Amino acid sequence: MEKLGDKYWFALRFFTRLPISFSKSSDTNLASAAIAFPLAGLTIGLICALVWLVFALFLPPLSAAGLTILCGLLLTGALHEDGFSDCADGLGGGFTKDRALEIMRDSRIGAYGACALIVTIGLRWTGLASFSLLDGALALVIAHMTGRAAITIALAYSSYARESGLGKSVSNGIEEQDFWFIFLITALLAFALGWFAGLFACLVGFAAAWAFLKYLEKRLDGYTGDGLGSMEQCAEIAALLTLLVFWT
Repeated sequence: MEKLGDKYWFALRFFTRLPISFSKSSDTNLASAAIAFPLAGLTIGLICALVWLVFALFLPPLSAAGLTILCGLLLTGALHEDGFSDCADGLGGGFTKDRALEIMRDSRIGAYGACALIVTIGLRWTGLASFSLLDGALALVIAHMTGRAAITIALAYSSYARESGLGKSVSNGIEEQDFWFIFLITALLAFALGWFAGLFACLVGFAAAWAFLKYLEKRLDGYTGDGLGSMEQCAEIAALLTLLVFWT
């Protein structure tokens, strides 16, 4: 059985630009590492929270929030934002499944993709700026953790819509019991960090990711790599805004 540590480092290497080495002889793959997605998200959230705490001590909230979002983009290589914008272009400009998938493969950004980036960055930027110092740090951890964990809904309950692509690395999916374990761990960690507000934010984040997955299945008969990135963004934003309701 693979060690959880191997899965954690594999997931963190995939989700970030951190220079993490990994043995080529390991059998770990992205699907098998899904159980560590919440921990990888937790780590990303902690790094962003530390950045927020430092900047917020010296700068106005809006400036500190903007720099924190920027550091998060640099840390992750804008992985999920790229998927979100591609998904918006494809679903917005393609009226058939094949045309939508074709547009999503195009690296050029269109009007729908540009608007999607404005929305996802803008909501997180202004939302974070509205928190107090400590609440903002906790919200970042809960939101990032929930976003990465919510991706596993598709891995457990849906199928891959393409014959090849980034999402192919997880197309073999995960077992339902693994998903529920991931969900339970994420919910418990969210509760530990934010009590009932944290738990509710986690639930809302998973619900938002599930709702987007249902839309993907309606349009594409399954998910894509870009779709997984969009699910992460939906869950992260939903969790952050839910905490904003409770803590401001």
